[in-house]
Amino acid sequence: MFARKPIKLRILGTHVTLQEKLRQQAMKDLGFEIIFEPKGSAAVLQKASMYPESFDLYEQWSNSINVLWNSGSIKAIQKERITHWSEINPLSKTGRVTAHAKMGAGDAPHKILHIQNDGSLGTKPSSQVSFLPYVHNVDSFGYNTAVISKGKAYKTESWGWLLDDQYRGKVAVVNAPTIGLFDMALAAQAQGLMQFNDIGNMSENELDVLFALLDEKKQQGHFNGFWTSVPESIKFMKSGRVVIESMFSPAVSSLNGQNIPVAYAAPKEGYRGWHGVMCLSSATTGYQEDAAYDYMNWWLSGWPGAFIARQGYYISNAERSRELLSPAEWDYWYAGQAATSALKGPDGKVSVQPGNTRSGGSYETRFSNVAVWNSVMPSYDYSLQKWYEFISL
Repeated sequence: MFARKPIKLRILGTHVTLQEKLRQQAMKDLGFEIIFEPKGSAAVLQKASMYPESFDLYEQWSNSINVLWNSGSIKAIQKERITHWSEINPLSKTGRVTAHAKMGAGDAPHKILHIQNDGSLGTKPSSQVSFLPYVHNVDSFGYNTAVISKGKAYKTESWGWLLDDQYRGKVAVVNAPTIGLFDMALAAQAQGLMQFNDIGNMSENELDVLFALLDEKKQQGHFNGFWTSVPESIKFMKSGRVVIESMFSPAVSSLNGQNIPVAYAAPKEGYRGWHGVMCLSSATTGYQEDAAYDYMNWWLSGWPGAFIARQGYYISNAERSRELLSPAEWDYWYAGQAATSALKGPDGKVSVQPGNTRSGGSYETRFSNVAVWNSVMPSYDYSLQKWYEFISL
């Protein structure tokens, strides 16, 4: 008889998806031990790109892919081993949730999904992919409506608010150079301070102009913090340290559950879109690799998609999760309709009051209004240099 060795599946990622309730449910359903290692966005990308032997699966966002693929830290995922691949919706495969939706600048997920014959990443479908498309959402900023009057979705809410002088000293930005950079670029453009030829592919000259503006703002005391994790962004807003900041959806849900009135903007300029990626370490083999595929398939099995819907995130094969959501939950989170009852977040606290409508509307509406995707631009190395100079100024 041959005994299968005990499995300890190691998953490196951020607090966005590496949540204890998800870990416990996965271990219960899959029958092996799972170890989560959550860190800030920049920290996990740095570790994964340098030490592929330190993890089996990597969970973050699509702006990680080019860095990880080019460093050799991740390897191909075989589509035939993904049980529900056929259910994954068009957004992940074509970059558009509907045929008429705006694509958005930068690295739309389909551009970096399929592994081409020459080993590069591209749009032509193949039998191998660089990541499992799963969780995704559109991001913007949150603001305290007890201080800042509630704006109108797609009409008055604007990225430009992040650089508005009236909020000087009460603004925070996510400290992730492939994310916060775009928040600041969208804000500068919305304020009319500069224009980009292609905001998803900024030139070094454009970066120089942008960071000159940001450096001046920082010296004036405009920014009160740069957060690296969702819990830290919650702390910033809850303490009153800031009244407006880059935010991710779970932070807004958590604050609302604590009766702190934070609105999540639907900017008239469009959202910053992101697509979650689950990647297989190039150092993972054998039983560990089998367990990794089991875990990837678990994420598309229904329960995880329903869980993360309650924090405002979408799953790439939503219909499988729909039966695990109440009609009121589906109508609010996916259909953009008013909540017919109080809805709880993943923490069990009420995060949506009856009558509330989700900022930005339905899934299709929100993903039809993507201004730019989280991206690694050709000027990535230069943008990193400029970003860290800005942070340390």
